[in-house]
Amino acid sequence: MMLIVKVQIGETGPVVTLRGRDAWALLELKAANDNGCTPIDHPGPRWSGYVHKLRKAGIIVETIRERHGGPFAGQHARYILRSLIIILETKGDKS
Repeated sequence: MMLIVKVQIGETGPVVTLRGRDAWALLELKAANDNGCTPIDHPGPRWSGYVHKLRKAGIIVETIRERHGGPFAGQHARYILRSLIIILETKGDKS
């Protein structure tokens, strides 16, 4: 069963329903607190796409660019949830 999460943005903000990987990404961001999530720490095929959809829903997510070394050195994004999110309902499997 697809993951479905209903949340309220802020204490008096709108209620939105997220599905699938967008819901998964929001739960990962909430669990990570101020540490945030990177595609390296929390593998997901389209983090930038999930964050884009969360922002379109009115959720504030900060993006911090970080450098990384190794054989494929470059940059990656760290996403940090900045909106207060109240989880009202969760259905389905998080995996």
